[in-house]
Amino acid sequence: MTYDFKGKTAIVTGGGSGIGAAIVKKLAADGAKVIVADISMEHAEEIASEVGENAKAVKVDTGDAASVEAMVKAAEEFGGGLHLLVNNAGIGGANAPVGEYPVDSWKKVIDVNLHGVFYGMRYAIPAMQKAGGGSIVNIASILGSVGIAGSSAYVATKHALLGLTKSSALEYGDKGIRINAVGPGFIKTPLLDANLDQDTMDYLANQHAMKRLGTPEEVANLTCFLLSDDASFITGSYHLVDGGYTAQ
Repeated sequence: MTYDFKGKTAIVTGGGSGIGAAIVKKLAADGAKVIVADISMEHAEEIASEVGENAKAVKVDTGDAASVEAMVKAAEEFGGGLHLLVNNAGIGGANAPVGEYPVDSWKKVIDVNLHGVFYGMRYAIPAMQKAGGGSIVNIASILGSVGIAGSSAYVATKHALLGLTKSSALEYGDKGIRINAVGPGFIKTPLLDANLDQDTMDYLANQHAMKRLGTPEEVANLTCFLLSDDASFITGSYHLVDGGYTAQ
């Protein structure tokens, strides 16, 4: 499915790899100019180079408000305005029970996964209002609706992200800005490949009704639909792409 993003400028945080990179490529293929925003300039530049002239790499630390503000300004300069935002950047944090969870890891996960999304919306929404409206998709997780042992910080941020999405959608629903969240299941990305052995990957695959991991492209397809005018009456909602994980 293709969408008409011609004349639109988008930002994708965490755009240098995995789900973010797939979203960047889909948006650009459908006509958007895209800011590939990532903490790793090397990864951002690699994806921007693959896409070509419709993409620009920007280094961003989503846990730092000034860095996010500069990212939004770069998007306005690159595309003449800002119309689309995908808050995708996130980290997993330590794996430990709450009573032993490292405080520094807790703070870092909150900074990136929650504060970073707030900063993105805080600076993108005024830019979208200047451009005449827009659409935002916050990449949450299946762990925005269920828990998992050992990942309290990550789960807390993804639950909070849904509340932020719903509240902000109510604030801007009559102002031309739609805001939704996507909840991926376990997705086969380079990060997963690098950190999990095959037995663990197989175990996770079997937790989904479809008995496989998802792909970044499957998440990108749903995300771009929600960003598009085809989803013009959808706001404040949470859409799963989880192979049936949460149906159990």
